[in-house]
Amino acid sequence: MSIGTQRARLFVAAITAFAGGLIVASGLNWTKLGFAQSRPASAIVQPIADASNAFVAIANNVTPAVVSIEVISNPKTGTSSQRGHAQQLPQGVPPGMEDFFRQFDVPQQQRPMRGQGSGFIVTSSGYILTNNHVITNSDRETIADKVTVKMLDHRIFTAKVVGHDRTTDVAVIKIDGNNFPTVSLGNDVTSRIGEWVLAIGNPLGLENTVTAGIISAKGRSLAELMNPNNTNRYAISDLIQTDAAINPGNSGGPLVNSRGEVIGINSAIASPTGYNAGYGFAIPVTLAKRVMDQLIANGRVRVPALGIGIDDVSPEDAAVAGVKDIRGVLVRNFPSEDTPAKKAGLQPGDVIITADGQPVDRVSTLQRIVRNHNPGETIEIEAMRYGQRKTFRVTLMEAKTDQEVASASAPAAAPVTGMVHPALGISVAPVSAEMAAQARLAAPVHGVLVSDVTPGGPADDKLFRNDVITEVLFPAPRRTINTPAEFQQVLSRLKDGDYLSLSVYSLADPDHAPRIVNLQIGR
Repeated sequence: MSIGTQRARLFVAAITAFAGGLIVASGLNWTKLGFAQSRPASAIVQPIADASNAFVAIANNVTPAVVSIEVISNPKTGTSSQRGHAQQLPQGVPPGMEDFFRQFDVPQQQRPMRGQGSGFIVTSSGYILTNNHVITNSDRETIADKVTVKMLDHRIFTAKVVGHDRTTDVAVIKIDGNNFPTVSLGNDVTSRIGEWVLAIGNPLGLENTVTAGIISAKGRSLAELMNPNNTNRYAISDLIQTDAAINPGNSGGPLVNSRGEVIGINSAIASPTGYNAGYGFAIPVTLAKRVMDQLIANGRVRVPALGIGIDDVSPEDAAVAGVKDIRGVLVRNFPSEDTPAKKAGLQPGDVIITADGQPVDRVSTLQRIVRNHNPGETIEIEAMRYGQRKTFRVTLMEAKTDQEVASASAPAAAPVTGMVHPALGISVAPVSAEMAAQARLAAPVHGVLVSDVTPGGPADDKLFRNDVITEVLFPAPRRTINTPAEFQQVLSRLKDGDYLSLSVYSLADPDHAPRIVNLQIGR
């Protein structure tokens, strides 16, 4: 049969199916016209009807416990000069009457700020889970002056903020009363990519909106999407991604599985316009519940931490560490010299492969394992170091509250001069005295400056201009680099395909925190 004949028959079949839906309305005898009446088989229609009925049942069961949250933040007090704006007076004010007319002026900055979000009731006594960013001001630290909760039955309550946590974007508020409708909390750990989910909330001020989609991915990090300059080293990287439509106002609402159980708190979207683009993110409910319990009990969250800077491993990281599969978590650096992980013996460049007896494949997995413990508890860490498996016992510290650090201006760009290393696609040069002084480096200055990186080369997107290479960690022996000649001597012993592990920091980083860069020569 030709392709043209196949297409013709498919077209006739489509017309036949479409016509079957018109027979009742038109009263025509399509059979006499040569068309057979076609109706969908009940075996095909029934699963669709069952799914639709399931969504209806879930919406009816969950929406009574979903609330709309409105917050009001009053303006800060102070004089016009303290508020940072000049007061505008009407035109034609007679001389000497300025003060009289000034008392009637209410600058735009002095008007109360309003915000809106969602939440859901988790106990019949009125405890509500929502997002930290819903009930706080733009600094994410200070609570809004008034938090109002509106329920599906139109009852309105003034809520009390029980506690909030910036690192997880979880907050707990409380309304007075009893016998409130509640949601059932599920287990996001057992949820699977591809499962149906419903997002419920109040997007764009439209109360009690239900949208459907699937779980698109798990273990997502939002640090780069939400704040490219994020300084919060303890922010979570274990979010649920969904294509259920989420828009401004959905924040704090529940993400519900096909059994009607809440598996996440809708928290953010990735969109160039600020509206739904098919990429929504939810905080896993197992994490949110743990945070909620601590906030209710203590009013704050004690965040356990190993005290390391970490990254997902790249193929080069795995090869250098001796990990057969590309999995695990790379130890990048330590925030200070006295962290428990450093004291236990972990080193930059180690790749963590298990924690607490559980396999670690990525950052989100390690974070989940650590978050299930309390500060002061000890967990066992297994890591690979240049082909050797090592075991460490780490007593978890309590993560300190991040302090905002004023970013220093980056030093002037390094000139494109120095020794060229084609095998890596970089040029290096000594760190000049001027650049060292501008970056406030302590003397003597060790390391060589990356002055240029070849696009598409082995070091592209791994090393950057104004990076300083201080050490070669692998291949052994480990050695400090002070001059371009010393670095060239190391590279001269390597051949295409060999791996190289470097300790590097950036002059643009005011802390000059080291990081590990693993590269493959000539690739």
